Amino acid sequence: MKITVLTDQKRGEVKKYWTKCVGSCHAATALREDWRRQLKKCREELGFEYVRFHGLLNDDMSVCLRNEDGFLEYSFFNIDSIFDFLLDIGMKPFIELSFMPSALASGSQTVFHYLGNITPPKDYNEWGALIGALAEHLVRRYGTEEVRKWFFEVWNEPNLKDFFWSGTMEEYFQLYKSAALAIKKVDSKLAVGGPATAIDAWIPEFREFCRQESVPFDFISTHHYPTDSAFGLGLNMEEQMARSQRGILTERVKKALAEADPFPVYYTEWNNSPSPRDPYHDTPYNAAFIVKTITDNIGLLDCYSFWTFSDIFEECGLSSLPFHGGFGLLNIHGIPKPSYRAFQLLSRLGEDRLEIEVEEESPTVDCFASLSQEGITILISNHQVPLSPIQAEEISITIKGIKGVSSASLERIDENHANPKRVWMEMGSPEYLDREQIEMLMKASEMVSEAVDWTSDGNDLTINLLIPAHSVVAIALVPES
Repeated sequence: MKITVLTDQKRGEVKKYWTKCVGSCHAATALREDWRRQLKKCREELGFEYVRFHGLLNDDMSVCLRNEDGFLEYSFFNIDSIFDFLLDIGMKPFIELSFMPSALASGSQTVFHYLGNITPPKDYNEWGALIGALAEHLVRRYGTEEVRKWFFEVWNEPNLKDFFWSGTMEEYFQLYKSAALAIKKVDSKLAVGGPATAIDAWIPEFREFCRQESVPFDFISTHHYPTDSAFGLGLNMEEQMARSQRGILTERVKKALAEADPFPVYYTEWNNSPSPRDPYHDTPYNAAFIVKTITDNIGLLDCYSFWTFSDIFEECGLSSLPFHGGFGLLNIHGIPKPSYRAFQLLSRLGEDRLEIEVEEESPTVDCFASLSQEGITILISNHQVPLSPIQAEEISITIKGIKGVSSASLERIDENHANPKRVWMEMGSPEYLDREQIEMLMKASEMVSEAVDWTSDGNDLTINLLIPAHSVVAIALVPES
């Protein structure tokens, strides 16, 4: 494969839309010290601006209770603790309004280890009163101008019947209406949206409902995963991923944008699969998938919230295994996975995208080049869906208009680089780690900068390299002045 980077031709701006938001487990985990320590690391090193999680209204947050006299009592103390922390580290909440407090619920149906109630409210007026009281409290505590920068998203994946929502689509729309009107009553400029669906669903239906009922919304939110292609077929997770096609998420982004136009679309969940026990989450495969997906979508979206930043995650209970296939960029000990390093490499992209030309194109390799005042960054991924052909590829990269460089370095994410799970398996896959083992795995997770061999004909610079299957290579060049 031959790639030519045209340093004198800019293709557009590199807007780092993937840093807008990141996902997390349910709200109560945000009261943990280790959760906070990991999020602070992600904020400082990866630049995430907002965080989104389920269960802000769950019973374990003690937000809404009914007293002996039958009156509702609200407590926003735990919410304040979380939001105070977010602001202290320079982040903001992307507020998902879920799940139903037992005091308001019409039934007892729950989801996950932490028992989020998924039933509609007995009384939509009580639901609206709670949401209005919360919005009013937040404005009073943090100020109108601050809370106007936040987002209120009503519920999570209500189209997954009897999983996240026991009601109908029409009942969800009523839930949304009650919440949206209550929020806008507090301040008309607070941002509220939905339908927060899985598989890019209900966007036209949601818009039509809001039009007919004169219900406000400021953004469309939805979720997707490559496995949606095999949704409901009863296959194992690897087979579900294999049923998708390389780059499928970008096609679906374009469809959702067309359905939502002119409103912005915020993807508040995405990953390579929706399973919290997917081995691919811990491997270089996911790093290649992330780099491929994010670079494909540059210029299309304003928000693409990866699910999730940490394996401190309790939907199926908290696993003690250091590498159990959790969603997180960081494992339970805070050890960066290959996926974390992928976001680190993406954060180094420059402000301007450079045009590239490709000859003898590989069916699995993608290249992205950018320019900043510091120099040129080139990201190359070799990605394919599971059970499909992929191999190591020899690549020749020519950077036009550069006679020489003052520095050139290369970093890799692959089976033998930035891959702590491999080292953990070589340890015998211990379930519980001591400090020495944690330090060893931290070291194994690091990306090591290598020198780059290059040649020049006096006008252009050429680099030859081999990129393994399911891997990422990043090249950083500082041209001679």
